[in-house]
Amino acid sequence: MIRKLVLPVLVIIILGAASAYVLKNPPEARRKAVSKAPQITVTTQQVSPQTLQITLQSYGKIRPRTQSTLLPQVAGEIVWISPKFRSGSFFEKGEPLLRIDRRDYEAQRSSARASLASARQKVAEEQAQAEQAAQDWKRLGNRAAAPTLVLRKPQLASARAALDSARAALKIAELNLSRTEIRAPYTGRVLNKNVDIGQVVSSGTSLATLYAVDYVEVRLPLQNRDLKYIDLPERYRFDDSGPLVLPDVTLVSTLVRPERWQGKVALTEGAIDDNSRQLYVVAQIDDPYGKDAAGRVPLKVGQYVTAEIQGRQLDNVLVIPNRAIYQGSYVYIVTEGVLKQVAVQVDWQDDRQALVSGELKAGDALVVTPLGQVVSGTRVQVGATKQEPEA
Repeated sequence: MIRKLVLPVLVIIILGAASAYVLKNPPEARRKAVSKAPQITVTTQQVSPQTLQITLQSYGKIRPRTQSTLLPQVAGEIVWISPKFRSGSFFEKGEPLLRIDRRDYEAQRSSARASLASARQKVAEEQAQAEQAAQDWKRLGNRAAAPTLVLRKPQLASARAALDSARAALKIAELNLSRTEIRAPYTGRVLNKNVDIGQVVSSGTSLATLYAVDYVEVRLPLQNRDLKYIDLPERYRFDDSGPLVLPDVTLVSTLVRPERWQGKVALTEGAIDDNSRQLYVVAQIDDPYGKDAAGRVPLKVGQYVTAEIQGRQLDNVLVIPNRAIYQGSYVYIVTEGVLKQVAVQVDWQDDRQALVSGELKAGDALVVTPLGQVVSGTRVQVGATKQEPEA
């Protein structure tokens, strides 16, 4: 019994002694002094004012300057179609495109000529009768003026009116006959062909859709922030200060292979688009299917293209690479071997560089090396310094 009591007491005494020893002798951590050596190496670029040529990016769809639905002015059967009257074919102004059966209109012209001859005969007869009536009136010894009915003036006026009507009817018949040959209203291209030979058409039948090829247009949206960087071709109603300055535009087509087309921004629309809430300008490419375009892939109506619009040239501005900007609001510079976060405002940027303002100043050493999770105050080593901004 005594042995059973002694063993637990002995264990408690040993544990208590061990605990007291640990409390009186705590472990000591060996701490090293904070290293002042640089932790990362960065590349910097000296910030300096420069001249920037603004180029605005946009996109749009090729559309014709003039697009028309070709309608006949007379009815009849189509008896001839030009080989150029098919989708995609070019034609010249005044060139015949198709003909309608003209036999009915030739008969109408012959009938109008006969009516005109009859009207002329009637006028001649009335004039002769009027002259005879005047002579008879005098021969009878009448001193008073002869009444108009005696002199057959109403009959003569009616005959002359009938003559004018016959002449007008002949002109209409000849005009309808000429309209059986339908000619191109301008130099252009067939977009869609809707009829063929042997088809009977009326004055409301759509024959084809045509468009002019003197130039094509592209409607281009501009972001609201970009409007202050371009001189838009517009003026007030009574402003007569000379010709407008038309900004250059380069349209890039990638339909088959990348090709660049030079044009001008010809006009500015007068309203903000309801859907996009943006202002649109219209770019124009002159003679896109002429001799100068030979060997290139022709522009297609409805084709999408990208646009590079020449904006203003800005002097003494700060331009930095996009990769140096973090979260669109700050950059890092190096001051006395230490990183410093500096707030910036991006006023304009493209896919490569940005125009900035804010706390960044000329002469600052801008960090262009991509950084991970770093904080201001981190010591760095400058591996290289670029004096000029990247092109």
